[in-house]
Amino acid sequence: MPGKITLSVIKADIGGYVGHSSMHVEIKEAAGKLLQSQKGAGKIIDFHVSHCGDDLELIITHRNGCENPDIHGMAWDIFERCTEVAKSLKLYGAGQDLLADAFSGNIKGMGPGVAEMEIEERTSEPILIFMADKTSAGAWNLPLFRMFADPFNTAGLVISPALHDGFRFEVHDVKSSKRIFFNTPEEMYDLLVFIGAPGRYMVKAVYCKSPEEIGAVSSTERLSLIAGKYVGKDDPVCIVRAQGDFPAVGEVLEPFTMPHIVEGWMRGSHYGPLMPVSLSEANPSRFDGPPRVVGLGFQLAEGKLVGPRDMFDDPSFDRARDLCNIIADHLRNHGPFEPHRLPMEEMEYTTLPGVLEKLEGRWEGMK
Repeated sequence: MPGKITLSVIKADIGGYVGHSSMHVEIKEAAGKLLQSQKGAGKIIDFHVSHCGDDLELIITHRNGCENPDIHGMAWDIFERCTEVAKSLKLYGAGQDLLADAFSGNIKGMGPGVAEMEIEERTSEPILIFMADKTSAGAWNLPLFRMFADPFNTAGLVISPALHDGFRFEVHDVKSSKRIFFNTPEEMYDLLVFIGAPGRYMVKAVYCKSPEEIGAVSSTERLSLIAGKYVGKDDPVCIVRAQGDFPAVGEVLEPFTMPHIVEGWMRGSHYGPLMPVSLSEANPSRFDGPPRVVGLGFQLAEGKLVGPRDMFDDPSFDRARDLCNIIADHLRNHGPFEPHRLPMEEMEYTTLPGVLEKLEGRWEGMK
């Protein structure tokens, strides 16, 4: 059937096993059965259920476009019904990402993270889906910059006519609900002014310049800003198209060989290295971490998800994982001191304000 394909990746933390470390198999099985019934009814084309840490990841293809209330409502219903399973198993933090009492037409702003793109499927359509745990939505800034704007990472920016003109970045200011666009390479330095502060400014999407065609999209929902307090970390997702007019698969994966430092980790209150892992190792347990990222690769075929391939299940990422553990050791030795603990302005959205309130009356003025 001709027409555009929509790829929706929707995630939520609806119960951890054990603690915040992983996902119970019954949760994934329940989600899979519910999505299979939707596929059987012709409401979606295809799906894949996965996890990263304690986050349930729904990967769905359909023809309804982005922000479709039927698709978002379906995902919300799945999360609610999986939360019931989580509660029956007494899993930790059951339903913690469901911040609303009822679905209101769009899952954005209700707790779950969402990344969606609507595309004309190419002759060959390689898609990489990245899922992270124990980190925030700004974790994709550095990898997306390197994929689409750094010639030392992406050789195609130099030697491929299809990539040589660069890309267009959409950046969101999540604290003031504004957005701005930058063209690279000509506005690269202006772009870096903002995305170098990933707690506030986040790369939402990357496009080819002409014609403007989407190449990557990320979830930028910040749970703390939605709820007004700490209810868990954002644990973002990101979709990247590869090959042809976009970076090659190997160029998309290459940024993760350098474990950059992201916020999150224990209680969402610490900086740590983002560790690229296979799905079997996406179960963060050391100090509830370190932060993890999983990469699943698919070929789209008329909307069908051919795959996945577990892209970080590769010994060439072993040195990145070893370096992560070295960095983790060094940061953990700082204990409650910065730069391991987040700066105070970021701690405003954690559980620390409850401690500060107890001590407020003990501060004395000085002459």
